[in-house]
This record gives sequence, C-alpha cells and structure tokens, in this order.
Amino acid sequence: MADFNFDWVDAFSGRAFGGNGCAVVHEAAHLPEAVCTAYVRETSLVECTFTGPSDVADVKVRYFLASREIPFAGHPTIATVAAMRDRGLIAGGSITLETGAGIVPVTLEGDLFSMTQVAPEFGPFADPALVAAAVSLPVEAIVGRPQKVSTGLPFCITVLRDRAALEAAELNLEALAALGRSLGADGIDMMEPFLVTLEGATEAGDTFSRLLMAPPSPPEDPFTGSATGAMASYLWRHGLIEKAEFAAEQGHGLGRPGQARVSRVGRADAIEGVQVAGEGFVLMRGTVDLPDSA
Repeated sequence: MADFNFDWVDAFSGRAFGGNGCAVVHEAAHLPEAVCTAYVRETSLVECTFTGPSDVADVKVRYFLASREIPFAGHPTIATVAAMRDRGLIAGGSITLETGAGIVPVTLEGDLFSMTQVAPEFGPFADPALVAAAVSLPVEAIVGRPQKVSTGLPFCITVLRDRAALEAAELNLEALAALGRSLGADGIDMMEPFLVTLEGATEAGDTFSRLLMAPPSPPEDPFTGSATGAMASYLWRHGLIEKAEFAAEQGHGLGRPGQARVSRVGRADAIEGVQVAGEGFVLMRGTVDLPDSA
C-alpha cells in the first residue's frame, strides 16, 4: 500500500456540483490497470486519471473507466490540469500531456483550460436504424447519417431533430451491441451514440448533447469533452454549423450543467485540430491508500 495525493475536480464547470467529476491521482501512473479501474468503481465516477513523469511531455496522464484504460478523455484532461494548477505544479500559461492518443497541449486562459485535440478521424457512417434502436427512438428522429468520429476517442455522432427526441432517448443494450459490431467495436465497447441537437440547453449554448453509457459505467455522462471535439468536427465537416467557434452544453438534465467553448483549427474541410476549453472546480483534496496490485 502507498499514499497518493488526489484532487476531485468538477470539469467544464466553474462551481461545485456542475459539469463532470473526475478524481486525479498524482504520481500514480505506474499502478496496474486492475487497481486503477477498481479505484474508478470505488468513486462511482465515469473516469479518473493517474499522473506521472514523462520523457516527451510535461506530465504523463493515464485515463481509466470502471472497465478499462482508454487512450484519452476530455473532461479528465481539464480536471487534471485544473488540479495541477491548484497545487502549484504548472509554471507559465501552458502544459503538455503525454496521453495514449499522443501529446495534448493545454493552455491556461484565466479560468479556462483549453486543450487541443488531434485532427479528427472520420470513420464509417452508421445505419440510422441501428442507431435509433440503440437509443430507443424512431429513425425519423435522426437528422442525416450518424458517423463514427474520433479526436482521440471514437464516438457515433448522431444529430437529433429536436430537444424532445434528445430527452426521450434511452439506451437499449442489445441494440447497442449490434451497433457497435457494425462499426467495428468489440460489442458495446466505446461506441455509444453521442446525441446532439442544434440548439443549446440555455440561450448561451449553440448545441446540447447527451451520452448514455453502458454498465459498469454510470447510466449517463454529465459532460464528455472528447465526444464534444468529435461532434464539432462532424458538424463542421457536414455543414451543420457555420461558426468556427461555438458553445457546447451538456449535463443540464442531470442537474450538472456544463459548457465548453469549442473552436476549429484549420478549414472546415481540412480540420487540423479541435480546441475544447472549459473551467475546472476543485471540490475535494486529500490522500488515498492504494495497493500495488488488485
């Protein structure tokens, strides 16, 4: 057993109990996956990060769900940098993170932490009928063709016709598994549709999204920074939003409102990267005893 410092941060929010929570465990990137996933399950959070030294960046960051390690995640990136700044571990206005998806630069702009996600990878289009079945909606609720898109982590980006459809969506695990297989995923692994409407949850927003999640994760993600970058890329690529910078909202239906400022690097037909910026509120600080093996 060993003691590690940790911070619990509400990312994409400037206040307590908003946005999406993430526990950041410092100097613990060497711990085995079984210990890290067990810790995520113990917290009941969607994801947690574990930091450590890096030979290629300022810090190494490993990202974990309750079920496995993933290469990158958005709100935990914001949470990690917010926690490091709160502890005085960042000198200057920028930092680089070594992640499984590559080097991720993050700039500090007042209360905003802005991460630059990698250029999007556009995968296959999904069968709208399979997507509709996965989220228990009629196929007519879907606008255009859903598509697998990644800016570090893949999601099935799905535009819905209105907020009523967004609020009515419910996950069907059997249909979700079929959708995942059709897109090359291992069953339901990381292929939940990221649902978006082209209207904000508030007057300040341009889009409003939901991500319904399969067990052992919580049923819904309050804010999904990695999917927000993929979603923005899809909207720009298909001409569904003209602004090169817009406000994305998520989590309001859970009582955890979050907002990100999303901006494009490059032209809409040749996106070089996506900048996703949000605030981070450090809610708790402390130490945790973790074993070397689960």
